[in-house]
Amino acid sequence: RLVESGGGLVQPGGSLRLSCAASGFTVSSYAMSWYRQTPGRERELVASIMTAGVGTNYGDSMKGRVTISRDNARNTVFLQMNSLKPKATAVYYCKTRIFQYDYWGQGTQVTVSD
Repeated sequence: RLVESGGGLVQPGGSLRLSCAASGFTVSSYAMSWYRQTPGRERELVASIMTAGVGTNYGDSMKGRVTISRDNARNTVFLQMNSLKPKATAVYYCKTRIFQYDYWGQGTQVTVSD
């Protein structure tokens, strides 16, 4: 199970840190990803973190403004977002793939607006 939190309303230029708490598996053992989706559009990759020691990958849409990280002790993955722009407004989802099945959280809404 994946549970996202940390979304909300933020002004342009602000920051947010999203959390994805996992249960039933160990986040360090699987690649973990953040995606985002706006109405009428497909989900797009924001960032991925591979299994321990392998590295990270960022989608073009927010590269340079987001950092993905993992806290193994808390079994949680984070997405730090900085210098947010209104076009970052979306529902952000956490995802992992285990044995060829994709597991998604319920999503957390991020709104960037004055």
